[in-house]
Order: sequence, then C-alpha cells, then structure tokens
Amino acid sequence: FKDLADPDHVTRKAFENTLKYVVFGMPLQLGLGLFFALMLNAVRRLRTLYRVIYFIPFVTSAVAVAWVWRSLYMPDFGLFNLILGLFDIPSQRFLLDPAQSLPSVTAVVVWQGLGYVIIIFLAGLQAIPETFYEAARVDGANRWKSFIHITLPLLNPTLVYLLVLQTIAFLRMFTEVVNLSRQGDGGPVNTTTTVVLRVFRESFASLNMGYASAITVVLFVIIMAISLIQMRVAQRQVEY
Repeated sequence: FKDLADPDHVTRKAFENTLKYVVFGMPLQLGLGLFFALMLNAVRRLRTLYRVIYFIPFVTSAVAVAWVWRSLYMPDFGLFNLILGLFDIPSQRFLLDPAQSLPSVTAVVVWQGLGYVIIIFLAGLQAIPETFYEAARVDGANRWKSFIHITLPLLNPTLVYLLVLQTIAFLRMFTEVVNLSRQGDGGPVNTTTTVVLRVFRESFASLNMGYASAITVVLFVIIMAISLIQMRVAQRQVEY
C-alpha cells in the first residue's frame, strides 16, 4: 500500500479525480434521474413494479455492485466486450486503461445511485398540483413549456436537496473505487483514486495521521462551501 510517487502529487491527483467525479457524475445522475422520473410519473400500470426495479441497485451492497461491474468490464471475458465484439469493435480495457478507468467508475456510481434520485424526483413531481398543468393547457402551452415554466421551478426544493446530497456522495466516494481497482489502490497509476481513499491510505496504510487529518479538514471545508453555494444560488421561492 505504500505510494511510490510523491505523496503531495498523489493527493493533488486525488482532489482532481474527485472533482471530475462530481462535475461529470452528478449532473449525469440528476439528468437521468429526472428523465426516468418523468417517464415513471406518466405510467399508470405496474407503477410500483417499475419503481422497485429502479430502486433495487441503490439498496444493494456497494461491494457486490462493484464486483459485478468489475466482471462486466473484464477485457477478455466481460459482457461489455462480448457485446462490442458483435459489432466488430475492438476489445476495450476499461478499468485497466488510464483514459477509461475514471469514466468507467463514474458509470457504476451513477447507475447505483440512480434509483434514489428517481424516487426523490418522483415525490417532487407528485407534489405539484395538477391544476397548474390544466391552466397551462387552457392557455395553449405545450409539454415543453409546461416543463420549463411549471415543473422545473416547482421542483426547485427537490433539486436543491439532490444537488447537495449527491455532490457530497460523489465527494466521499470510497467503496466503489477500492473494489473496482485491481489492487484497491485507485489505479491504474492513481487515475481513479479519491480524497477519501487517500485519507484511508495515509492514515491506516502509511500511519501518517497528521497528513490524513489535514486532507480531511480540506475536504470538509470544500463540502461545506459547495453545500452553502448550492443552497444560496439554487434555493429561490416560486409563486404563481
């Protein structure tokens, strides 16, 4: 578990990777969650069944999810490469390729947390009175205008909640990275390592408690600052 590279360089890389997880993973997860929530909200038959299907990955152990996806990503016998082979696409290395490893881990985290985001968005959608949509239809508004001028503004409290919660979730990523990387070190060459994994390695592997504590304080300040900014910018009252 000993880092062969400069510890400060690895720490900077961990912060950079964590920022990438947030910037790419969180908007993708919220966008997909809202899309599927809108579709499920329009479903009338088997609504409960569909919700359960989407929610199952969220309540499944993160370790189990990571190992299943790790097998899917295998270069030689993984399901994804078998599918790509059907279309004559060369085999991909996914978790073993420094250029593909971070997007591959991000996809796993987005997929597992998607069910929770969908359920929360569904709750927000069902809290919007139907009378607003009826009035919009009387005024000649189409579905897109109703979505922009009614659904999104009235979903603002739900969106703020998910923005803060899912940003924090991506900032504290640990289990998925440990179980998806070959040696649990955030590889290859630290391309998937995160701040929390860095804290773990410095404190329990290298026994450098002071350095690990300093990283933890920086992460806490970042989480607090992002949460306050999101709540201040996104939280606004909507009246009709």
